[in-house]
Amino acid sequence: MLTRRRFIQATAAASSLSLVPPALANLYGPAPGVARLNANENPYGPSPAALKAMAEASANGAYYVTSSVARLQDMIAERFRLSQGNITLSAGSSGALANLARARATEGKILGPDLFWDTTTRLALRQGGELIRTPKTDDLGIDLDALYAAITPEVSMVQICNPNNPTGMLLDPAALRDFCIKASKKCTVLIDEAYNEITAVPEENSMATLINEGHDVVVARTFSKVYGLAGMRVGYLLATEKTTADVQRYSLGNYNLNQAGVAAAVASFDDWKFVDYSRARIHESREMIMEAARVNELTAAPSQTSFVFVNLGDVNAGRFREEMQKRNVLIRGIYQDYTHWSRVSAGKQDQVAQYVKAMPAALAAARA
Repeated sequence: MLTRRRFIQATAAASSLSLVPPALANLYGPAPGVARLNANENPYGPSPAALKAMAEASANGAYYVTSSVARLQDMIAERFRLSQGNITLSAGSSGALANLARARATEGKILGPDLFWDTTTRLALRQGGELIRTPKTDDLGIDLDALYAAITPEVSMVQICNPNNPTGMLLDPAALRDFCIKASKKCTVLIDEAYNEITAVPEENSMATLINEGHDVVVARTFSKVYGLAGMRVGYLLATEKTTADVQRYSLGNYNLNQAGVAAAVASFDDWKFVDYSRARIHESREMIMEAARVNELTAAPSQTSFVFVNLGDVNAGRFREEMQKRNVLIRGIYQDYTHWSRVSAGKQDQVAQYVKAMPAALAAARA
């Protein structure tokens, strides 16, 4: 648990970091002195087991992936009590998500809440199709009743991120399960669970069991977040065999995977010690951000993820982002018309302490 003393100590540690222009980035990560808190990466990874597996796999990088893919698929299938016909691997979950959106966009409209991680859907829609959204709510939540009411015969898929990005908020699992069962009778239901493993009760919050029950539900998972493998690009979709076949019509199969990434995923999948360690550190950093918001008389959405959506009050999120970058802290800016909300990742504690230390001056400068 993060105590006020630890919060103050971590904040004080940031004062020893020298200012380095963000443009001077390393080839493989942030430059020294730069707090990169804009992409929700887990900076504690890859795990030691993953690093060892990657070294071995890289020595055989001349060869395309073969047996390691089957091994990873078997591990995923066993955990979720599915078959390989229910699994699509891809470079991160993004590739498979984009292919699913392409498949469903040819059949009708894609429906989502006002605010969610819609990057892969918008990519697919460049080739045709339409994304429609339900109106925003005052509490930033996802209104499942409104989503269900908006499913018309023209809608081919409804998409939900749970926990949501960028809000970090988690839906009630019983309510979401009921929604998925009802809605999947009308269209495909996609639940993007990129941050599931960071929630307090991951298995309870997942909708993966609905697939085995025969519902047209798709669950997206990734090794980019809690496993700390964002740069290694491995993710997967779980779906019915029919929907899986629809997705894979747009896929290059194993050719979009790499030896080191798959090896790291295999080594990480059952590494609960590393997962628990990462989750605990992320939660501590998240509480530092929440405390910083309180100290600066701001509020934040209740987060179950590796980031926090901070309400800046009268401060423009774009201006705040610019001022933080001047102080070598990288965060996200404005989402759509949410001009006063700012997303920041729960990175390593020294990086979050840098954010905390810079926050008062950046807020003042953004108000000026």
